Amino acid sequence: MHVITAVCHHRLRGPYTGVDTILRALLPDAQKRWPELVEQHKVELLYGIPELAELIGPAPSTLASAGPFSQRTRFYGAQMIRCMSQGIVTFLIDLARRRADAGEQPLRLVFEAMHAAEPTTSEFVELLTRRCDPATLQVVVSTVEEVTEDDDRSEQQLVAAYVQSDGTSANQAEIDAYNNADPAVLQRLHDERADELEPGADWGTLIGAVTYHRERGTDPHGRGQEVLDRAFQFCVETGFSAAVVDLGIRGRAVTDPATQPKQYLRFTQHAASALVALDRLTESLDLYMDLRAKFTDAKVHMTVSYGIAMLHTRFFVPRDHEAAIGWQNNAYTLASLLPDPAERRTYEVFQANGLALVEMHRGNLGRALELVDGGIARLNDELDEQEWVLHRSQLFYNRARLHAALGRADEAYAEFTELIELDPLYTDYLSERAKISRKRGDLDAALADYDRAVQIGPPFPELYYNRGTARLAVEDVDGAFADFDYVLEMEPGDVDTRLTRAELLLSTGDAQAAHADVVAGLQLSPDEPRLLAMLGTIELEQDQPEQALPHLDAALAGDPRYPAALVNRAVAHFRLGHAATAVDDLTLALDVVGADPDVLLNRGMAYLACAQSELAMQDFDAALALPGADVEELQHQLELCR
Repeated sequence: MHVITAVCHHRLRGPYTGVDTILRALLPDAQKRWPELVEQHKVELLYGIPELAELIGPAPSTLASAGPFSQRTRFYGAQMIRCMSQGIVTFLIDLARRRADAGEQPLRLVFEAMHAAEPTTSEFVELLTRRCDPATLQVVVSTVEEVTEDDDRSEQQLVAAYVQSDGTSANQAEIDAYNNADPAVLQRLHDERADELEPGADWGTLIGAVTYHRERGTDPHGRGQEVLDRAFQFCVETGFSAAVVDLGIRGRAVTDPATQPKQYLRFTQHAASALVALDRLTESLDLYMDLRAKFTDAKVHMTVSYGIAMLHTRFFVPRDHEAAIGWQNNAYTLASLLPDPAERRTYEVFQANGLALVEMHRGNLGRALELVDGGIARLNDELDEQEWVLHRSQLFYNRARLHAALGRADEAYAEFTELIELDPLYTDYLSERAKISRKRGDLDAALADYDRAVQIGPPFPELYYNRGTARLAVEDVDGAFADFDYVLEMEPGDVDTRLTRAELLLSTGDAQAAHADVVAGLQLSPDEPRLLAMLGTIELEQDQPEQALPHLDAALAGDPRYPAALVNRAVAHFRLGHAATAVDDLTLALDVVGADPDVLLNRGMAYLACAQSELAMQDFDAALALPGADVEELQHQLELCR
């Protein structure tokens, strides 16, 4: 058994504390024996732990990573970090399998002090524990028990030991001595420990131990704030949402809004944004409202108005696009009043882009495109090519998506192609271009883009799902299963993938596996209407309408206008001899989906069973006039009517 032990206390190195220890122990050998495996996962391995570059080489550069923080307008969050963690988990699982195939003992990874782990590490260990095969990779999770033995060290030694542990000690004597020590002594010890750690500290140590000590040293509002700000900016750029909130709140605590308004705004603004990524929307709004109460500065209120507009148009349930447009109009107005011409230009364009997003959500696609086009033209006229490159790429991206939404596929395709050339490692562009190719019917081009995105990026579940459906469209059933299997290995609660795989299993004749798939999904989401409807559908396929009916009823109790459940419940009622009830369900289904030849065919057959041949003929005739109609069956039913 090859055992690696990692201490995961967040005060040591912040996010990924412990994960970094495991990777440092395994990567040198992996790089030597299976360099292609390391290269395959290089983006994920380096994304949150850039110091690993000294073992495996640097990560490829993107527009976002290469640009200055002050010009950053693309930010990631908790979902990106989860995706990166999934990629690291996949790497470890594959590495352990290769080691086993080479005849080596299973890996055992021991994660200690998990009670004090940062949320990123906690999530990582949960994913690894759920996904790993204990035959090749075993995970042990432990907390640190308090040490309460007699200790003959002096009080000074105990205090020094606690500080030297970076606040992670579980020795109760050290904890008690620290809590009872002279504050001046503690400040001096924290300064000394920070001075020892800070020179040459990697990002993890800076985020964890150095910020901890500087906050508690003699200059928390100076050197403490400065190191918190450095750590904070790194976490913002990376997308460590939980750490951004933590550092932002701590940064606010050592920053005077009256004398340091820029720093206070930065800590608050990005913490509020990170709270959104953690689905803590009320807390995010509270931080924005705190800024409104503390400042009269136009730029602060511009930032706040934009943040609240985005909450309304993108995140609050229900969405309120009308409230959003009011807040965003205010943000744009304040931007237009900024005294500095360069700032005014930049922020007017940025806020116009925000207006475009709200207008798009309001259904005003033409107006949204006007705003984006205006911003692009203005920046092109007033800036050099190398200024605000990332922000301009975001504008180009929004224009391309608007062109696609407006049905201007050729323009959108060309623009996504230009964006891919500009920033070839940003996989969203490839995914968006693939969507256009699919609508055009060019599945080979779509699959080429999906394959490229899979090759260069982290494992986004949506990307694998989309490639799986494209593979299915070209009858690559094995490839589709591989993609759907991987999505559900990563995210077993992904309902779309669960449904699609169950449908594929059913279509290939494996009703038992399809049934098991849906039941597994319902264990995670017991009231999900689509899964309940699928369970009823599977039972119908097995000619069990009585068993199907309760599941279809339950699906419609959750979503009374779910078309698939309405149609299949109608089928169940029809088979059980309840033709009139079937007519009612099919009528509602037609109200939901509009004229559909298959639904009209089914309702016509139900009418015919009710001896209402004239209504049946009307449905059959209407169905015949629609594309995709089953002409042979409809003509046969018309003959029965006559």
